[in-house]
Amino acid sequence: MRSARPLLASLLTLAVAASVGFAEPVALKIDPGHSQVGFNVRHFFTRVPGNFNEFSGRILYDEKNVANSSVEVEVKTSSVDTNHERRDNHLRSPDFFAADSFPAMTFKSTKITPVEGNKFKIEGNLTMRGVTRPVTLDASFLGMGVVDSKSGMVRGGWEATTTVNRKDYGILWNRVLDQGSTMLGDDVNITLAVEAMKEMPTTAKPGMSGPKAENK
Repeated sequence: MRSARPLLASLLTLAVAASVGFAEPVALKIDPGHSQVGFNVRHFFTRVPGNFNEFSGRILYDEKNVANSSVEVEVKTSSVDTNHERRDNHLRSPDFFAADSFPAMTFKSTKITPVEGNKFKIEGNLTMRGVTRPVTLDASFLGMGVVDSKSGMVRGGWEATTTVNRKDYGILWNRVLDQGSTMLGDDVNITLAVEAMKEMPTTAKPGMSGPKAENK
């Protein structure tokens, strides 16, 4: 799994840059190299964590009117990673994500409601295994600012959590133990740590195949 240290360092940097205000909505794309899509589910008597390593998405953030913001995310189901190869292969099978038949799961926001301070609720539709259900995320805005004055690169950071019932999406596999309890829980906790960068125009110079790499 990815180390959380680079992600935390990036989010701290964004918090420092958050003093810059933006009068107009900012369109950003998620930077997967500095973001994390994680989950955990009960296994016997503890909770086992995992990540998805391949995902993409876009955020429209309106600092002046958060309700006017929106977010769309796509996650590759075959990229599930629990640091255990046999378990990951099982999770990709029809018992769980059925990655061959449903290669992606998506989330699209339908409503964003400010709560207090930098916190808000994100309502939207989560589609997994061909089933679409409404979910609500508890989200926090961590900051946004210019991180490279020369290029004008803008980055923003958010965190969000929610809980879904896997049975709502047709994921029913389980094993009953001798005492009558089950191996797996039904509720799956989802945690998101997102760093996104402003979408910049791509103006390549003659002899170049594309824009220079973004900030590492």
